[in-house]
Amino acid sequence: MKWVLIRHGKTRGNLEGRYIGCRTDEPLCPEGREALLAKAYPPVQRVYASPMRRCLETAALLYPGVPVEIIPDFRECDFGDFENRNYAELNGRADYQAWIDSGGEMPFPGGESRADFAARCRKAFEGIRCQTGDCALIVHGGTVMAIMATYARPQGGYFDFQVKNGGGYILHPDGRYQSI
Repeated sequence: MKWVLIRHGKTRGNLEGRYIGCRTDEPLCPEGREALLAKAYPPVQRVYASPMRRCLETAALLYPGVPVEIIPDFRECDFGDFENRNYAELNGRADYQAWIDSGGEMPFPGGESRADFAARCRKAFEGIRCQTGDCALIVHGGTVMAIMATYARPQGGYFDFQVKNGGGYILHPDGRYQSI
């Protein structure tokens, strides 16, 4: 058994460097679809996904015919007041600078803290982890980082597991992993 953790394909917001969290339910962009279809992914028997449109579209492209079980707590972080904004729009704001200075540890203003988000993702993963057969998780970059920071061996920090759109990891039950 192995877990294939895949970050959804690119969206317009990703191309524009925006914080696209659980409040913006945007579709994949054409470039995102093309990039996903140009890459080979490991076969799986089960697919779990975030309820966000970008994840469901990614799952349908990568694993047509494989039923998708939606896991609500795999949704992306709530970026609060930073949602759908990019660095240029946030630069110079005191609340953004305070968040940056905290190393991303402070809760997003009006949103979720990284610690709460990661705990939510880990709990959701624990709820499905005992399934049999190879499984794919079609989720968000932060969701991948939260799971990998806990279960991967050798262990790394949250930001050590950043992944590009359409990228991810194959995680084995003993914690060994490889990039895809």
